[in-house]
Amino acid sequence: MTVHRMDHVGVVVEDLAAALAFFVELGLELEGEATVEGEWVDRLVGLEGVRADMAVLRTPDGHGRVELSTFHTPVATSAAPRAPVNTPGIPRLTFSVDAVDDVLDRLRAHGGDLVGEVTQYGDVYRYCYVRGPDGVIIGLVEDLR
Repeated sequence: MTVHRMDHVGVVVEDLAAALAFFVELGLELEGEATVEGEWVDRLVGLEGVRADMAVLRTPDGHGRVELSTFHTPVATSAAPRAPVNTPGIPRLTFSVDAVDDVLDRLRAHGGDLVGEVTQYGDVYRYCYVRGPDGVIIGLVEDLR
């Protein structure tokens, strides 16, 4: 056996409180928060003198988790990407939602910005991308079946 399951997706953000508010508005539930530092985390991430705050959120079904972290030290050497969706290496997190338009309106109040347009693929689903805190791209999919 090679993989049991996907454990979580991690995203580094500048403003942890704003990112938490964005993902909670999306419908994720806060699982826990912590501050991490010390030799073990330095070795894990390959940086020296790490001190970071993190929060883990889970999807309502309990199967998916998103880890948000903000690093106090060391200082980042480059800014978060705000590249177009087709740029190699730009991650997208996609969530199944009840109503794309409703979720989109709620996320806009938390800085969410529609990337393209809300589109419909036949009678199968409605889909859009939203750029959230620190350039994170979120896909919203509404199943029409």
